[in-house]
Amino acid sequence: MRVFLGTDHAGFELKEHLVSWLKENGHEPVDCGAFEYDAADDYPPFVLRAAERTAAEPGTFGIVLGGSGNGEVMAANKVKGVRAALVWNDDTAVLAREHNDANVISIGARQHDAATAARFVELFLATEYSKESRHTRRIDMLTAYEQTGVVPGA
Repeated sequence: MRVFLGTDHAGFELKEHLVSWLKENGHEPVDCGAFEYDAADDYPPFVLRAAERTAAEPGTFGIVLGGSGNGEVMAANKVKGVRAALVWNDDTAVLAREHNDANVISIGARQHDAATAARFVELFLATEYSKESRHTRRIDMLTAYEQTGVVPGA
């Protein structure tokens, strides 16, 4: 499975670990930066690049990383076609896929050690979208809003 990764300096070490972990587990990681540790860099270019590439290639996933993961999830969700979820425990990793059909996850690199973050990624990638009608209906509402700007039911 192809997985696009993007981070700033705060998630740089974790990204390097996850790239190796993904390779070891038969996935195809695509590093969208940062490509070196630079404490002065900003996350938007790297995160937006990973999110754009994920949205442009159906069937792929994205991982964005930062200190808390909050700014990164916000940035990723600015990209049309991305449903990014902030993951902070096993349940949120599973539910992001199962209920929300998320294609990008955000992880706070300062909040979790490498082994825990890899477990979140493993759970996320292994979980299928449930396709339950209530979840599909909600995703369709968000997609329609993304395309039209009209609030559902308004």
